[in-house]
Amino acid sequence: MLRSKFLITCLIYLALICTTRAEEVRVAVAANFAAPMELLMEQFEEQTGHKPLLMIGSTAKLYAQIRSGAPFDVLLAADADTPDRLEKENAAVPGTRFTYARGRLILWSAKMRTVDAEGRVLKTGEFDHLAIAAPKLAPYGVAAIETINYLGLMNKLAPKLITGESIGQTYSFVASENAELGFVALSQMTYKKNGKLSQGSGWIVPQRMHRPLRQ
Repeated sequence: MLRSKFLITCLIYLALICTTRAEEVRVAVAANFAAPMELLMEQFEEQTGHKPLLMIGSTAKLYAQIRSGAPFDVLLAADADTPDRLEKENAAVPGTRFTYARGRLILWSAKMRTVDAEGRVLKTGEFDHLAIAAPKLAPYGVAAIETINYLGLMNKLAPKLITGESIGQTYSFVASENAELGFVALSQMTYKKNGKLSQGSGWIVPQRMHRPLRQ
């Protein structure tokens, strides 16, 4: 999950860029981080007077756009490998990479009482569609596949999988109930004051079931 010191660090990085360039900062942000980033950008614009321009998409697609010459100032990826790769390919400023958040995966349904507190619904198979982000495009999709394999359920669940191009599209599949449940990012969820999901039901996947989502 995002920590306050990472929010502050991100603001500082963006402010440093904007003080040396035009009054617009172009930010490519992984889809899982879109909602927190919009709040962050509101604070950034209030504090600096500079206007942020967001491009939201899967990490792989944002990488491809950067390699094709897209003029982004900042990339907030959903993994650590993509920024490292860009730096090695001389497509990023050396020494500017840092971890701004540690992601969490959640199995979520837009309906109440569909996903139990331990994710046992996956073993029952009593659903038609399970949405995940495309593993080739989105790190959260990789984490979803790793979780399914950890549970030993790939053979059972493979026919039910539907994939989104990003974790944002995957969330839309579940929110619109085109899929009864899906693996999405915890950062996409909103909560009530009592700590419960504001919509539907979910199971936060234990981190031991997939590699860390170091963003």
